[in-house]
Amino acid sequence: MLAAAIDEKYTRLKGILGEMGSVVIGYSGGVDSTLLLKVASQVLGPNALAVIGQSETYPSKEFEEAVALAQQMGARFEVVRTEETDVLKFKENPPDRCYFCKTELFSKLQEIAEREKIPWIADGTITDDLGDFRPGMRARDERQVRSPLLEAELSKAEVREISRHLDLPTWDKPAFACLSSRFPYGIGITKENLVRVDAAETFLRERGFRFFRVRFHDASTARIEVGQQELARLVAEPLRQELVEYLKGLGFTYVTLDLQGYRTGSMNEVLTVKAKEQFLRTS
Repeated sequence: MLAAAIDEKYTRLKGILGEMGSVVIGYSGGVDSTLLLKVASQVLGPNALAVIGQSETYPSKEFEEAVALAQQMGARFEVVRTEETDVLKFKENPPDRCYFCKTELFSKLQEIAEREKIPWIADGTITDDLGDFRPGMRARDERQVRSPLLEAELSKAEVREISRHLDLPTWDKPAFACLSSRFPYGIGITKENLVRVDAAETFLRERGFRFFRVRFHDASTARIEVGQQELARLVAEPLRQELVEYLKGLGFTYVTLDLQGYRTGSMNEVLTVKAKEQFLRTS
């Protein structure tokens, strides 16, 4: 049973979606968008259409899981190819890179909404996102994308609690971000290097790691982050040697381990508060 305060927000979410009538949802298979799709499908049935953007920036295993979960929920969905890697500003990888990525995605969602005569587009933004460095929020505002979870004032902890209440397998899923977040700002992003990072992270995923990132510092250097509780296992033999050999096979000369361990947004650690404010204001 949900706590009263959370149940009130859950009820509010259902009311918001009911008032929308029909909606196109940008769906990634993450904790937030999965809950949004689940509730929208319950409230709106086939009038809720999930759109999964597929590109080299989206981890291949995450894409497969998103499709499988949408099918499992019985949700209406379609896959659309996004081409953010063909956008020059995105490829240059400035600190507001996410703005160009989200602009590409929301443009695709708009086209589908117009085709289906659906009045609303929605994403999985929550209250926690307001305190983070997220240039993609500008693209959301420019395209008038709604965020029903945010409108219901749901936090990540509350989203997880409702997801557990609904028996969603994503309720305790670790956060994930598109693969472009593995590149330091200013290091150009190419499809080929995205594929290398995806392969490296798939290696870790298939060996049971839950919290991980493979950061691409240049064509020769990979910096690996794993959860602090998983550090010892990563450096134990024979896994350490297998990992080194695999990443060298992907073209990396140096395979390094970050002793701080896994943390989201580590590439933002180089940005000053002033720089973040600048890129949140301008495109």
